[in-house]
Amino acid sequence: MAVRTVVEPALEEVVVAFSAYQLRERRLAESTVESSSYDLRLFLAWRSANGRGNVATLGPAELGEYVVELACRLKPTSVGCSVTTLRRFCRFLYATGRMDTDLSGAVPSVAVSRFGRLPRGLDGETAGRLLDSCDRARATGRRDFAVLMLMRRLGLRAVEVSRLRLDDLDWRAGEISVTGKAGRVDRLPLPADVGDAIVDYLRFGRPRSDDRRVFLRALPPPVGMSRNAVVFVSRTASARAGVEMVGAHRLRHTVAVELLAGGASLREVGQVLRHNDATTTAIYAKVDQASLTALARPWPRAGGDQR
Repeated sequence: MAVRTVVEPALEEVVVAFSAYQLRERRLAESTVESSSYDLRLFLAWRSANGRGNVATLGPAELGEYVVELACRLKPTSVGCSVTTLRRFCRFLYATGRMDTDLSGAVPSVAVSRFGRLPRGLDGETAGRLLDSCDRARATGRRDFAVLMLMRRLGLRAVEVSRLRLDDLDWRAGEISVTGKAGRVDRLPLPADVGDAIVDYLRFGRPRSDDRRVFLRALPPPVGMSRNAVVFVSRTASARAGVEMVGAHRLRHTVAVELLAGGASLREVGQVLRHNDATTTAIYAKVDQASLTALARPWPRAGGDQR
């Protein structure tokens, strides 16, 4: 299925209304709304390509057909995000009177286990190649290097990097204020190498702008980078370095894995990554082999021999 995100004007009006509904009625974060709007455009474009333009004709069968098609080419976690968007969209259509029936229950579920896979961190060589791929003689290279350092050393999410403002940098205290999920603000120590990378960009790479966000687009007008733009920093660096594609969240996993290898507890990892729930940090228990070894019981042998 070809990826297409442009829909006809009548359907784009529905996407805009859906986005406004999520922001106003559901109080969802802007990054969540942006992502779900993208997923919805893909679905509406798919319907149009199959001769089903009017959303009032939406039926249970095509919801299942679309999810099955996604499942044939995407990872379960990605399909799960699209399923969540479809359910929200069905509730939106019913709540706003565009449909007489709530079809959210007709959207198939996707079995996704958050504990099914090991979090994958980067080895030191690959991480170094990513950073070395940034041409720090150019403004964009300085910017990308600073962005990667924030994600590599502090485990910042892409959206947190995009939200970072000049006022969040406390140079005297050597700290940085990070605005995370649900508007939560945390103060983290600013490592010297990360601070040096940011200073290098601010002094020699950042264009003049009234925008107070730290990282700006390379092309005019000089406004703050979006979350998606930050995501593509690591992806384009991967291509330059000649390594497999490294997503922004994998850099976050790298921080957690290295902390555990250095003797940090799961609680300390959760504090650094600013998790709201301890179960989120629990996924890293699978890679803490030293701690898990102490919990493993010996395998029973025949005849009661435990040697």
